[in-house]
This record gives sequence, C-alpha cells and structure tokens, in this order.
Amino acid sequence: MLIIVLVLVLVAFGLLVAALTTANTLFAWLSVVVSVAAAALLVVDWLSSRKRKHEARETGQPTASESGADDEPEPDDVPDPVEEPRAAAVDAPEDEPGEEATDVSDRLVVSELSDEVRVLDERPRYHLGSCAFLSGKPSLTLPVSEARQLGFTPCALCTPDSVLSARHRAAG
Repeated sequence: MLIIVLVLVLVAFGLLVAALTTANTLFAWLSVVVSVAAAALLVVDWLSSRKRKHEARETGQPTASESGADDEPEPDDVPDPVEEPRAAAVDAPEDEPGEEATDVSDRLVVSELSDEVRVLDERPRYHLGSCAFLSGKPSLTLPVSEARQLGFTPCALCTPDSVLSARHRAAG
C-alpha cells in the first residue's frame, strides 16, 4: 500500500512541476486530485491496521506492534504506570533477595532518573552499588530507568527505589 502511495505522490509532484513550467492549471488540479487520492489511501490503510489490531487483541493474537513491526504506539498500547514489566522467563533463584515494595510516587520518580544501578546477569533485581548481595559477583551498570524498562525489579535489601527517590527529592 505504501508503494502505491509513493507512486501517487511522485505522479502528483510531476504534475505540479508540469503545471508550473507550462502554466497549465489542468496539471495543477490533477496534481491536487492525485495528492488527495494518496492521502485517502493512507487513511484507509491506517484505519484497516487499527481494525486488525483491535480484532487481534480481542482474539488474543499478537499484533504487529507487539512484535515490534509498528513504530507508532497506539494510545491503548501505553502501559499503565502502576503495572511494571517483569523479567520474562526468569525465576528468582532461592538466594535472590525479595522485591522492594515500592510506593507508586517513588516508581514515577525513579522511572525518569538516570542514576546508575547494578544488575546481575540472569537475575531479576537491580541493586545499588553498595548492596551486600552484590559482593564478589560480576555485575553490569545501567541507568535505573533503563533497568525498569528491561523488566528488572528493585532489590528488597538495598531498596534502590526508596533511596534514589529520596535522594532526588532532597536534591530538587
């Protein structure tokens, strides 16, 4: 569909150039008509893709946006700020500390911070650099907002969300 729209836009541009060089208004009007047709095709394609997404959601099938094919998020696709993604298919090992019970206001503050936290490979929690759980374990550094987006959750031992949000509020 987009190729057809591209061809129509190129034809409209050619007609516009012809109208300007020959001073013939017929070419200008044809350019307008072809441009409107291209816009109409785009609207029809957009509406049909929204309908397909809605039908796929009702049947429980993944949509193109869930598979990463659609760059533009739908208003319905914006996640609820209270719900946090979980690290998929990673069960917490027995020695893993629990998840910090984070206040919603702290979650919102932390989700916008660029302060760095530490994560362990194949582990679902993120930690402060001073967390006792990290001692002697190789860890990676990430901004806390990115760790949240990737599905990591805060450690109950070092309580990174509470510490970072309190630090941010004190600084601001």
